[in-house]
Amino acid sequence: IRAGKIQGVERLDAFVTGRYVAINTSAMQFAALLWATARNAGVPTASKDALDADVILAAQALTLGFAVDEIVVATTNIRHLSRFVPSDLWQNIGTV
Repeated sequence: IRAGKIQGVERLDAFVTGRYVAINTSAMQFAALLWATARNAGVPTASKDALDADVILAAQALTLGFAVDEIVVATTNIRHLSRFVPSDLWQNIGTV
């Protein structure tokens, strides 16, 4: 957008259509709970003032209605995300 590459933005829009789930209040409230639980356990994933993307992503995945054993979040930050939700490097996740 900043560079004015409209064709690239249009391709991105076409790619994500129907492929993402909008964040909602329930997921954000669950993210806050995950963040507080991790912080209280002494294993924070971000600075003391941040509700970081790791817990937001984990909460989003965990509130989609799937069983935990049906979820794998593709990430390069397994160390943080695996505290909350099953995760692996995207290269290790097989196709369906």
